[in-house]
Amino acid sequence: MAAVESSTGERPKLRAGLAAQPHRYGEFVLFDPLRIGKPVVLSAAALAAVDRFDGRRSPYEIAFQLNVEFPQIRVDGEAIAMLAKALDEALLLDSPRFWNQVRGPIRKPICIGTYEAEPEPLREQLTELFVADGGPGLPREEKASSSSRLRAVLVPHMDYTRGNITYGHGFKELFERTDASVFVIIGTSHYSPARFSLTEQHFETPLGVVETDRDYVQRIAEAYGDGVFADPLAHAPEHSIELEVVLLQFLLGQRRPFKIVPLLVGSMQDCVEEQADPSAKEDIDRMVKVLRQVEEQSKEPVCYVISGDLAHIGPKFDDPRPVDAPWLADSRQKDQAVLQALETADSRRFFQTIAAEGNARRICGLSPTWLTLQVAQPARGQTLHYQQYVHPEGYESVSFAAAAFFG
Repeated sequence: MAAVESSTGERPKLRAGLAAQPHRYGEFVLFDPLRIGKPVVLSAAALAAVDRFDGRRSPYEIAFQLNVEFPQIRVDGEAIAMLAKALDEALLLDSPRFWNQVRGPIRKPICIGTYEAEPEPLREQLTELFVADGGPGLPREEKASSSSRLRAVLVPHMDYTRGNITYGHGFKELFERTDASVFVIIGTSHYSPARFSLTEQHFETPLGVVETDRDYVQRIAEAYGDGVFADPLAHAPEHSIELEVVLLQFLLGQRRPFKIVPLLVGSMQDCVEEQADPSAKEDIDRMVKVLRQVEEQSKEPVCYVISGDLAHIGPKFDDPRPVDAPWLADSRQKDQAVLQALETADSRRFFQTIAAEGNARRICGLSPTWLTLQVAQPARGQTLHYQQYVHPEGYESVSFAAAAFFG
């Protein structure tokens, strides 16, 4: 559908998956759970009009129906067209404007608000991830000596306020111990049902545009086959890649050229429920082989960035009771078992540690971490930092860690 510029002949269509809830007296807020579109406050009459944005009726037809069904409301087609135009500008309509945004050559940031929008305040905010109490300090310009090369890092994808110095520990290791110019970012997919989702979009941050290695992406897509671009919305609302890109830009953007390969990985809960190693799934095993193959063909050094958190517990995640001290202690102990498995760099042991508890604590980093261990095949891992975020009223707790993998 063309973007609505006037009331002449256009048939507005609301995007699927939007939601509305009461706002102030007599008003409602229409919002996008994917956070791509901006929320819009509507009157009851406007909401009734929007309910008819099905792509089959023009603004004049909608106005006529409303005036017949609700004679106390008098609207004209031009008012409905203006409403449609406002929703289109908010990216709430299924229109070229929306699809140009999500399929365009550059992915726009969606996490601004959880981090600073302007370059200098953002640099100050990111500096604190390294220099705040307990932080590792800013990375050294000279490379740290190491007996083995860094193959991958695990870092959180919590917002920077809560993830704080754990980010610093992970990214300091990355900066000092790899000369890679291609960073394959393997992140948890929170919104898409697809197992794997690639994008060729470059990523915009307040610090500039980070280029995606489109040749690398295409080699993966060609070798894997159909499916990796199946969900065109997978990357648009996703924070797990964006938060790592901002930090890479902060550390490397003015020091050396680099590119990224953004890969989202969906749930492996089916493997947990079947108590079957993920490599037994044909699609997963195929992706492991493809990623190994494409890295072997790369002329540039490659490092993997795992974007994943650990446990998610509490009422926010549908647990029946608030988080308390004994529960936190138990979860922390189980997290330590997961991290000990990671330090062996044994993907099978890592998976079995989580599967043994049925992934009851919703470890969202399971999929990207398992995949990276399989692909990068490190010899050992090292836990760099660990934290538990706890809501002050016990509504939720999320744990996360930074770890490095060598070999």
